[in-house]
Amino acid sequence: MSTRVRTALISTAGHCKVACGFCFRADRAHGLLDTATYTRTLSRLKEAGVEGVCLSGGEPTHHPQLRQLVRLARQFGMAVSMVTSARTVAEVIALSQVAHLLANVTVSADSQGAMLLGRTTRTAVSGLDTLRAISTETKILHVTCWGLRDEECQNLAALVSEAGVEVQFSPVVLDERALRRDGKSVQDYLVQQRLDADVLSDHFNLSDRYRAYLDELGDLQFPTDGGERWSCRSAAAYVSADGDIRRCPYGQASVSAHAPRAAIREFLTAPAQDRVTPDCAAICRSASTCADDSASCAAV
Repeated sequence: MSTRVRTALISTAGHCKVACGFCFRADRAHGLLDTATYTRTLSRLKEAGVEGVCLSGGEPTHHPQLRQLVRLARQFGMAVSMVTSARTVAEVIALSQVAHLLANVTVSADSQGAMLLGRTTRTAVSGLDTLRAISTETKILHVTCWGLRDEECQNLAALVSEAGVEVQFSPVVLDERALRRDGKSVQDYLVQQRLDADVLSDHFNLSDRYRAYLDELGDLQFPTDGGERWSCRSAAAYVSADGDIRRCPYGQASVSAHAPRAAIREFLTAPAQDRVTPDCAAICRSASTCADDSASCAAV
């Protein structure tokens, strides 16, 4: 049975200056999504029943026609959300100029351990500063977690409560190359994910969904059915910065936004052919923040 595609994650800019060491993006390049391709893509997505889009990247605030991208989607009757790492003055200004047109904005941040592991500077404090500077009704701080400590979580709980924003968490997801680079086994990092969840639960109302997600990641790393992973069940399509439409960023099957409309509709409505991997599971969960706040956590 195929899952109907309801939303689309759109990469507006291929390049991201943050360059996280644990980045799980499937396609990294220097191109920008041109508005003609984007407009055609929106038309085909709408015909296939897609109800909303999430603008991502790379970094969406680097797109010179960001305001036009947002307005075009709204003209097609789609809800528009954004996932961003905006921190610089220029990035925050670009975000603030379209924020009132967005259903929600998710600003990415990393825990102290994740910043060290990924060589980033996306602090929760700077992420909250970005959210305070914009007028979007629903504001979400998304924190990638690794090596959490009790004091860090206690401070974070106080900060998000004071700021009045939602907070969501994801564990660091490492591929085999990253594991080898950091001298860790798969079992090591699965254990760390559980330890981090235990610390989080002391300060936030961590949902059962989060624990279930960790179970899924473990099952993907150590499949119990002879190595056969389950078929893609995402309700979100993915559009790359060059206009390539896939059911998953890591999927092998794709269709160009410039293909005939019948071919695009058939691709989006047919059962997905791809199998779920840890990387794409991480992206799907992150993408869900654009249209689904059920994974949000309240401070205890």
